[in-house]
Amino acid sequence: MATRDNPYGAFNFLVKLGDQGGEDQIVGGFSDVSGLGNEIKYSEYRNGNEGENHVRKVPNINSTDDVTLKRGVIGDLSLFLWLKSQREGDLDPRTVTITLMDEGRNDVCSWVLHRAQPKKWVGPTLAGKGGGEVAMEEIHLVAERIDFNS
Repeated sequence: MATRDNPYGAFNFLVKLGDQGGEDQIVGGFSDVSGLGNEIKYSEYRNGNEGENHVRKVPNINSTDDVTLKRGVIGDLSLFLWLKSQREGDLDPRTVTITLMDEGRNDVCSWVLHRAQPKKWVGPTLAGKGGGEVAMEEIHLVAERIDFNS
């Protein structure tokens, strides 16, 4: 990733939902991606003969936060069908890639979710009072690991 004075905008990005039938699947455009994160857990440890009266912080296991993808309902059922196949025992973990792009639509960096699987699908909120809102759906993903590529 090239260093520059101004930060990149958060509005140009692509989401690839992993290998499906031999090619990376881009299923419509997503309006929001949230939850990209990783946390390292620490254990407190102190020997009885330590010279100082404080505990050491020993890193151990790490976990990846759940990632939420939101998009307008476009009639494509692939997100729901992925969740449905998982709940019926047909496990389909995928490598999901979220790529940030600059103003010229050039790739800047990407986050890679390894062995991502759907955890939750949320359908649109529907209201008959004509608020003019877009019907949105979202899928929540769990992943075993997240990597950052520049």
